[in-house]
Formats: sequence, C-alpha cells, structure tokens
Amino acid sequence: MGRAPALPRKGLGVVPGGSAGRYHSPLRYPGGKGKVANYFKVLLMENDLLGIDYVEPYAGGASVALSLLYEDYVGHIHINDLNAGVHAFWHAALHQTGELCRRIETTQVTMDEWRRQRDVYRAGAADPLDLAFAVFFLNRTNRSGIIAGGVIGGQQQTGAWKLDARYNTTELVKRIRKIGRHRDRITLTHLDAAALLEQGVTSADDVFFYLDPPYFVKGEGLYDNFYAAEDHQAVATAVLALEHPWVVSYDAAPEIIQMYGAARSIRYRLSYSAHERQAGSEVMFYSDDLGIPDDLPAGISMHAVDAARATATP
Repeated sequence: MGRAPALPRKGLGVVPGGSAGRYHSPLRYPGGKGKVANYFKVLLMENDLLGIDYVEPYAGGASVALSLLYEDYVGHIHINDLNAGVHAFWHAALHQTGELCRRIETTQVTMDEWRRQRDVYRAGAADPLDLAFAVFFLNRTNRSGIIAGGVIGGQQQTGAWKLDARYNTTELVKRIRKIGRHRDRITLTHLDAAALLEQGVTSADDVFFYLDPPYFVKGEGLYDNFYAAEDHQAVATAVLALEHPWVVSYDAAPEIIQMYGAARSIRYRLSYSAHERQAGSEVMFYSDDLGIPDDLPAGISMHAVDAARATATP
C-alpha cells in the first residue's frame, strides 16, 4: 500500500529515558504519546507504508506526527484539533513562525506574566496570535502541560520546581522554527474528529490514521475538550467505517473496549505525568489490514527500529 520511498533517515525518536533534545514538539501533553513514536516507525516499515500521508485527528502536541515527518517515515502529515487555542498555536507555528518566536524570546517568565496569559486564554483572545502565545505559555508553565491547570511551583512559587522549569526558550524556539520550515508538508484543520473522518481529509490514495482521543476515564480533568460517552461512540463508529489503515489508542475502559469490540487490540502500560506519576492501563486497536509489531508500544527502542529497517523494502 505504501509508496516505498528510500528508507528514512535514522533518527533518535523518543525512547524511555531519552533526553529533552530528542523531543520534537513545543507542547507538553498529559498522557503524551511521544514515547510511542518508535513503535509507529516499526509499524509503518513492517506494513510497507513508508511515505504514506499520516493523519492525526487529535493533534495535541503532535509529537508522533513530527517525529515521523522529520525522519521521512511519512511524506505529509495532516494535524487537526478542535480546541481553538491548540489550533491557534499550530497555525501560528506554521504561518506566523517569526512573530511567535519573537514573543517567546522577549517575554519574561514571571507570575505576573502567567496571570496575564491566563486571562488572555480565559477571555478567548480575538487576536489568534495572542491566543496562540497564551496557550504556549500556559502549556509550558502549568503542571503536566494542562492549559487550565495550576502553575508549576504553585501561586506562591514555594514548590521544588518553579514555573520556568519546562520553559527552555532557546530549545523551544528551535523546535517552532523547524515546524515552520516544514510547513509545506503539514496540513492543519480545525474540525470535530468524527466529522473529519466522515468527510475525508486528503485526496491521497495512501493514508494512515492515528487517533488518540481524550481519555474515557478522567478525561474531564485532563483536557478542555473532553468527551461524553456518545462522543466516544461517534468516533468509534467513524473509525470502524474507514477504508484506510488506522490505529486508535485509549485508556482501557470497559466502555471503550465494547465500542471497538470488533477490532483487534493489545493492552500495555504507559507512564504519564498528570499531577502524579503512575502507570496507566492502555489499549491500542488496529484496522484489519495492519500487521501488529511484536514489541509493545511503550517499550520499543532504537534496536527494534534498526531491526525493522534491516528488513524493510528500500
């Protein structure tokens, strides 16, 4: 099914215990799936899907999408997010790269600024660039990157970590400028995920979908755009009707297992940091036309990627 281009460049990906320099996204996300990027590299190679168009209906930090794009595992990425602030950030990163980076470089990371950006976000700024920067600022200074959450270190900044602990200006600007340089290979939309799946997003014949919807359990505490049960069901119905290969990852709630009951699945554990460190029980569902890698999603190292490269079609 894939277009079988030359094998992608060997990249670091995001592996357990990896350094910050191995991350591509400027945004932090609760339950972020950046650490499964290596898994998707192996999956694409083993299924002869190199060079395919890649679609993420819930972009969030888009860490998997960026890793696959930068290392040429996919030819084009389509990122979508219904959240107005998150969409504004990605639009600015792609189309107002210089202006966004200048704000990051010239804004002091202080509690007064945090309160100012919180007010901008709560008001739903009329200027998309103002909203984009507010989302970025709060994402980098709040616990676990939760936009509507509390600031790192607390309002009095008495915690062990301060609000600038995850705000490395030089590194973050570098990541955003790299996104801007790849804008011709990135499509951005602002749609409901189920509607996006039903109406189609690209005219390309070879398309791969990866969906990481809001958690069924505790989703309200992690995401602004959390789902009710009927929303999860609408997405499941649209996914199961797709005629292209797809993967969906979720928390392993019994209700979700039932919604995707017709699909093949695996269970695994993925550490995440949303207020506390713990291991969450996760599930991945697969379309019938996909071969499933032997390694679990969160445990794939570059050794597994290298092994897949050795047998992939050049």
